[in-house]
Amino acid sequence: MNIETLQAYCLAKKAVEDGFPFGEDTLVFKVAGKIFLLASLSANPLQFNAKCDPDRAVELREQYDAIIPGYHMNKQHWNTVIIDGSLPASLVKQLIDDSYDLIVKSLPKKAREALL
Repeated sequence: MNIETLQAYCLAKKAVEDGFPFGEDTLVFKVAGKIFLLASLSANPLQFNAKCDPDRAVELREQYDAIIPGYHMNKQHWNTVIIDGSLPASLVKQLIDDSYDLIVKSLPKKAREALL
C-alpha cells in the first residue's frame, strides 16, 4: 500500500474528509470532524496512526513488529502501523476499518444516524 492507495481507501468511506491541519507532512482523515487516521508523508516506509480497541492494540503489538504504540498519540488507544511489507493487506485494511468504526461509534446519535 502506498499513500495514494491509502488515501483512496479512506476517502471511499462515508463522510470522510482529508486535510493537513498539523502541517504539510501529516495527512489527516476525519469522519464527522473526528480524526480516525493520520499518515506521515515523509516516512519511508509509509506509516500511519489508527485508533484501536486497547486490548486489541496490545495483541497486535505483540504479534506484529510493524505495529507499535501510536507515535505522538494516546498509546493506549492508537497504534502506528508501518507499511513495510510484513503485514497482510487485509490486516492493514481491517485496521483502517476498525479505526473508522470506533470513531463512528463514538459520535453522538444524531451524527451517527446522518451517516446511515
